[in-house]
Amino acid sequence: MTSQLRIIVTGLIAQHPSLGGVTWDYLQYVLGLARLGHDVYYFEDSGQWPYNLKGGPSVNDWIAYDPTPNVAYLARVMARYGLEERWAYRFPIKPRWFGLPHKKRREVLESTDLLLNVSGTLKRPSDYRQVQRLAYVDSDPAFTQVKLKLTRGQTKFRKRVNAHDVYFSFGERFSEAVPVTGHHWRATRQPIVLSEWRPVMPARNVFTTVMNWTSYKPLRYGGHTYGQKDVEFKRFIELPRKVNPTVIEVALSRTQHLNWQTDDWSLSPTVLPLVRNQAYWTPSHLLASMGWRVVDPLHVCPDFDRYREYIESSKAEWSVAKNGYVRGQSGWFSCRSACYLAAGRPVIVQDTGFDAVLPVGEGILSFRTLEEAIAAIHEVESHYMRHAKAARALAEEYFDSGKVLTRLIDEAMNTASYTRLAESRR
Repeated sequence: MTSQLRIIVTGLIAQHPSLGGVTWDYLQYVLGLARLGHDVYYFEDSGQWPYNLKGGPSVNDWIAYDPTPNVAYLARVMARYGLEERWAYRFPIKPRWFGLPHKKRREVLESTDLLLNVSGTLKRPSDYRQVQRLAYVDSDPAFTQVKLKLTRGQTKFRKRVNAHDVYFSFGERFSEAVPVTGHHWRATRQPIVLSEWRPVMPARNVFTTVMNWTSYKPLRYGGHTYGQKDVEFKRFIELPRKVNPTVIEVALSRTQHLNWQTDDWSLSPTVLPLVRNQAYWTPSHLLASMGWRVVDPLHVCPDFDRYREYIESSKAEWSVAKNGYVRGQSGWFSCRSACYLAAGRPVIVQDTGFDAVLPVGEGILSFRTLEEAIAAIHEVESHYMRHAKAARALAEEYFDSGKVLTRLIDEAMNTASYTRLAESRR
């Protein structure tokens, strides 16, 4: 293992204080590194406006012009784990730093060995070139690579990515549907701090997941469309009625991007007439009418504690993936699903090619078709304890933060092929 390093982790914890899963996505990097003995700091400098917790009917109602609640949430999370003096947040609307004093922040930057730009959340990574090495951690495989190949409107994005020294991706085995970008993408996956997830907690008799219907615009490249979860979910819209009395619950965000949603052609012929007669329906209306139990994530998992409780109280997870992940077959595996595994909850998730890097059949069950999804649910219901035990074992073997982060750091700092991209490629 690499000796103790000073490491900065980037993220979006303060930006999304009501999304508990987002907190865990970045917090587990910080906690995992700290428990390995590294001198770790968390920096949030995305340049994106933070969300107002109350929201409203217009976009402006969701912008937190006063970041006090967002900063307080971040400070509370960090203090929980003894990291109260190890975070910095830059408010972008009226530029101002919170957390570390300016002098200490500058000292940290000038003495840091490695910066992990998780999900590419830094607005200007070039501002952090004092750091010995900058590592880009791609949590959105296929979409990231397509954006790098698109020439229209993506020049700034490519420049941001190229400012790094070494590249990692949750895409562990890119298919031909993922374009070559000229970067050496090294395989990694979400680190899970296993001690934070409790497989002994009592569970409801409900399969669950937490999701957005759409997250951003579909991308088009090479004659293909890389879409969102709405594309894939519609293929399985009749699932609850096929597995009754098993209950499937979806914690579905109220946020909708109407212009980004796919046409109704992907709905089955039995469902399409119903939707066309209900023009006012939201995705929640559609799912509820087809037997899904729909809940609001702002009520059931509004912060990182409640998010963990929601997962731990679930019997198992059932979920589709974004259409781009399915098309890309990159081996992507959800951070959220890895948390279910750590909580000893089996996951039934749509195939994205992860069977090439993770064992499937016990604890993790994959599906491509409605029939396979039905069979997987029946299998978990029939042999639940075997799958629950296997779920935790898989988390320990493949997602343990100690193992994942040790490998990532060793490759980032010690790889013989470490080189910064030449200016001619920028």
